[in-house]
Amino acid sequence: MKKFYASALLMGAALLVSSPAQAIDSTGCGLGSMAWRGQSGIGPQVLAVTTNGTFGTQTFGITFGTSGCDPNGRVSGGTGRMALAFLQNNMEQFALDAASGNGETIVTLAGILNVDSEELGAKAKQNFAVLFASDNADAVDVTLKLLELAKA
Repeated sequence: MKKFYASALLMGAALLVSSPAQAIDSTGCGLGSMAWRGQSGIGPQVLAVTTNGTFGTQTFGITFGTSGCDPNGRVSGGTGRMALAFLQNNMEQFALDAASGNGETIVTLAGILNVDSEELGAKAKQNFAVLFASDNADAVDVTLKLLELAKA
């Protein structure tokens, strides 16, 4: 059992100093969210939340900007999740709108993210190749990149 705790502590230390990434799932940020990133279902979510609570990594991460947490973030009710849910259902139309820099999906996402739609459209058009780095771009990657663009 001591080996398990030592391994978990080492893994936690390694993840705590890694570069921050924006969490858009229901578990928020923290060691648990990073350790089970990309997995879905009740099991990984419960493990992520339990890990965050057990080791206090979410609080530490928010305080010091580690483990995918943003100390300057705000409690928003999940704008990242709302953007992800929207993009999962509207990826093709968003790709078309992003290529032109305007359209209904740009206006809707700007509303979700509370940013100016013209600025978001211009950024999406200018960074289209970044948003859609491959033909198989998935909604999670596009959402994360879009969130970064919206912050900039």
